[in-house]
Amino acid sequence: MQDARKFYINGQWVNPLQGQDFPVIDPSTEESIATISLGGQSDTDAAVAAAKAAFPSWRKSSKAERLELMENILDIYMKRSDEMGAVISSEMGAPIDMSKMQQSGTGSFHLKAFIDALKGFEFERGLRDDAPNDRILHEPIGVCALITPWNWPMNQITLKVIPALATGCTSILKPSEQSPLSAVLFSEILHEAGVPAGVYNMVNGDGPGVGSQLSTHKDVDMVSFTGSTRAGRAITIAGADTIKRVSLELGGKGANIVFADASEKAVKQGIQRCFNNTGQSCNAPTRMLVERSRYDQAVEEAKAAAEATTVNTAAESGRHIGPLVSEMQFNKVQDLIQKGIDEGANLVAGGVGRPEGLNRGYFVRPTVFADCNNDMQVMREEIFGPVLSMMPFDTEEEAIAIANDTEYGLTNYIQTSDPERARRVAREVRSGMVDINGQARSGGSPFGGMKQSGNGREGGIWGLEEFLEVRAIGGWPAE
Repeated sequence: MQDARKFYINGQWVNPLQGQDFPVIDPSTEESIATISLGGQSDTDAAVAAAKAAFPSWRKSSKAERLELMENILDIYMKRSDEMGAVISSEMGAPIDMSKMQQSGTGSFHLKAFIDALKGFEFERGLRDDAPNDRILHEPIGVCALITPWNWPMNQITLKVIPALATGCTSILKPSEQSPLSAVLFSEILHEAGVPAGVYNMVNGDGPGVGSQLSTHKDVDMVSFTGSTRAGRAITIAGADTIKRVSLELGGKGANIVFADASEKAVKQGIQRCFNNTGQSCNAPTRMLVERSRYDQAVEEAKAAAEATTVNTAAESGRHIGPLVSEMQFNKVQDLIQKGIDEGANLVAGGVGRPEGLNRGYFVRPTVFADCNNDMQVMREEIFGPVLSMMPFDTEEEAIAIANDTEYGLTNYIQTSDPERARRVAREVRSGMVDINGQARSGGSPFGGMKQSGNGREGGIWGLEEFLEVRAIGGWPAE
């Protein structure tokens, strides 16, 4: 069993000052694989003090120095990429092949995209040609608390830590206590790459502990948080006293609008996207809205695709889905599946209980509900499991209205062979991101939502700008 109790503060691995042991559970076996410490106020204060002390010099580092550091991080990350995938697989249950390709792969993907974005980013520029004595400066905001979730550990850690480094900020990472081992490995990579002492720090802890301490700390200038909408509200309130910048990437309940003229593979691909990572993705297309003339066929296709989805342990190679991350998450998903049944949704695949042959581990049956309406809890609440809810629509306007009838606004999906309709609907659905006909957005594209899905943008130049203050100076002497 791994002993991962130490924190990374001021360039060193240090013992906790107020540590409380916490087990890391393999969700496939329900057995402990490591022990971490949940930090206390003294640990948080030490990490913030290190970041504060390092900021004056790091903010003056050159773009060239930061680029060299980021390229060093990328080189070392690539050498340890498979190791990272294996760690993520064991701590949060992503199947090993998927974890090495997708989970670990997101880290190098974002590192490369930020290197490209930083190369073209100008931290100082003029206002416009007719204002030669105006200067616009983009300066690092300061000490940043970075609070990340368990479902895509490297995706979210690199989307926060790397732009903070790139812009001259210093940071304290608090990874999820459910998936902390990947953050420990990431900290080793940054140390080996030569990140200056105090520029990056990591303290394990839970939300009510270290998370709240960072959110209220007077010496923290910004909190970047990814997680539930409920926790996002609490962090916003916690940061209000010190008027921190709070950047939030929160929950989602994406609609996948399937028109009658969509590709014949649209429903199957929608199921695969919904169930990827065992449904534990905030941008999953969990509501499938299907034009009525195609609806009955789509229900049968969804049923077949769900029943063809295999479930197995994370350590097994293959194209299956793994367990949910924890017993708490397992119980939540089970309760919501039962709620869908109780509300009268038509259960066409899956249901409560574990899949056949899996009596241990947090495994869930791939589930499809049909004939839902938008008042049902399974259509309104983010389930965060392999559960799809389907309902028909008659007109384009109705589909848009159903898609927008949610408190969330992260990602929506459109399936149609009509280019004009695709453009028209994409403009009308209220979400920060839209994917059309299964085409993924490119590296450097901004990730983030609207409404209660959050207010920040991560990735590319938008991800850099999140960590910068904009200053306007008049009377700038001509050079």
